[in-house]
Amino acid sequence: MKKSIAVDMDGVLADVETHFLNWYNEKNAAHLQRRDIKGKTEAEAFPKPGIVREYASTKGFFSSVPLMPNAVEGLKILNEHFDVFIVSAAMEFPQSLVEKRDWLEMHFPFIHWQQIVFCGSKRVISTDFMIDDHPKNLNPFKGTGLLFEAFHNVDIPHNNRVKSWQEILQYFKLSSS
Repeated sequence: MKKSIAVDMDGVLADVETHFLNWYNEKNAAHLQRRDIKGKTEAEAFPKPGIVREYASTKGFFSSVPLMPNAVEGLKILNEHFDVFIVSAAMEFPQSLVEKRDWLEMHFPFIHWQQIVFCGSKRVISTDFMIDDHPKNLNPFKGTGLLFEAFHNVDIPHNNRVKSWQEILQYFKLSSS
């Protein structure tokens, strides 16, 4: 029997960090870069208060998020070896539900709709492993959590930190070749 793994969407499959920066810079004639937001919380990262929530609540935001490098190939490999579930706390931004579903369908057509879990809290997830960029989702998790590095968590210690999809595959001793 295969072990199960929950994979977060935003910050693990979808490069929301780049997307927030691009949107902010375009809409504010700014030049923020990754180094400018590194180590800051999502609320502190951008000079305009509440901008992250505003963008995440905007129609079209989630449908246009770029992919994380190697996410498609990496998830394909995980999907061959694990019972994979894409888990997103999407209820915080209910307008994102259709956009996120469509985004997954476009970029990950090998993921069946029964492998997608949109929820309010990830505390209900009981897979063997979870990959997420938010410690608040991993802390109550009873399985093994992998913290995917993001600007908002670089200063938070975690035993199982991964920085890329290559590192995820290395952690599970899987190959991309």
